[in-house]
Amino acid sequence: MLSLLLALATVVAAARAQLSPTFYASSCPAALVTIKTAVTAAVLLDRRTAGSLLRLHFHDCFVQASPGCDASVLLDDTGKFTGEKSAGPNAGSLRGFGVIDTIKALLEALCPRTVSCADILAVAARDSVAAVGGPSWTVPLGRRDSTTASLSTANTDLPSPASSLSTLLAAFARKGLSSTDMVALSGTFLPDQSITISSAITTVYEHGAVLAWSPT
Repeated sequence: MLSLLLALATVVAAARAQLSPTFYASSCPAALVTIKTAVTAAVLLDRRTAGSLLRLHFHDCFVQASPGCDASVLLDDTGKFTGEKSAGPNAGSLRGFGVIDTIKALLEALCPRTVSCADILAVAARDSVAAVGGPSWTVPLGRRDSTTASLSTANTDLPSPASSLSTLLAAFARKGLSSTDMVALSGTFLPDQSITISSAITTVYEHGAVLAWSPT
C-alpha cells in the first residue's frame, strides 16, 4: 500500500517543479496541523470519509495527469465549462467535498489566499489514510489550483465501475501505475469498508482474476 501511495505522490510531484514539504512553513505554519485535525474529526464521525478523501484525491490526479492534482475536481460548473463532478465515474458517488470546504474555510481564516485547494486535498488524503491506521508519507507542497475543468477528459481518463479488467489495467498503465497499484486503490475505495488489504483482495476476485499482490 505504501508503495502505491508513494507512486501517487510521485505522479503529483512530477507534474510540478519546486514543490517542497515545507512550502508553508513560513506563510502558514499551522496549515498541516489544521488539515490533520479537521480530517481526524471527520473520520471519527464517519470512518468511510477516509476512503472518500483518498478517492477524491485520486480522481483529481488521474484526470489531466500533466499537470493533474490541481483541484479541478472541486470546481463547479460555470458558463465557460462543465466541471468534473458530473462525469460518469464521479456523479453521485464522489464524496468528501464538504470536508475540503471546511478545511479551506479554516485555513482562509488563518492564512488568507495562501494554501491551495490542491495541497489541501493531497494532505487530507494522506491524513485520512493515517487516521484509520494506514501509513503516512511526505507530501510535496506548493501546487497551484486549476481555474478550469474538463468533463470530457474526466469521462475519458477515469476508470468506470463497468470497465473490464483489461481496460482498467490499460488505464492505470497509461498513468504509470501497475496492476498492484490498481488492486490496492480499488480496495481503498470500496464503499462502507475501511482501508484494508482484505478489501483489495476481494476486489480482485470480484473481477474474476488473480493479480500479483504485495502488501508493501
